[in-house]
Amino acid sequence: MKHITPLIVAAALIAGFIAAPAAANPARDAIVAGFKAEAQAADSGFAGFSADRGRAIFENPHTGGEPEIPSCTTCHGKTPFGSGETRTGKKIDPMAVSKNPERYTDPEKVAKWFRRNCNTVLGRECTPQEKGDYLTFMMSQ
Repeated sequence: MKHITPLIVAAALIAGFIAAPAAANPARDAIVAGFKAEAQAADSGFAGFSADRGRAIFENPHTGGEPEIPSCTTCHGKTPFGSGETRTGKKIDPMAVSKNPERYTDPEKVAKWFRRNCNTVLGRECTPQEKGDYLTFMMSQ
């Protein structure tokens, strides 16, 4: 197996081939910690959040919500790195923390958008596990 040097990784990051990990943000970290506490309280077997499950929430079509909005990608775009558009034509900034470092730092906004978007896409409130998984994915992007 070939050794990947730090220089190759740095060049790939600069070129945009690899998403840089999100910079630590105390406000965002506190929001994730709150979801972790809620998930642990709801499930004694809670084993942590998963970026892979978060990716599935973002990318996969769901049933139960509004039929014309089966997935997050319907409005937010195919990847979290680009801009999206609301049904009314308003621009949505990228969801990936690497492209939008202020994302997920205001607890009131996070609560508001999870409530709205989970109900729209899933037809129900997201669980603390789903919220943490989603944020873990977006923070890895």
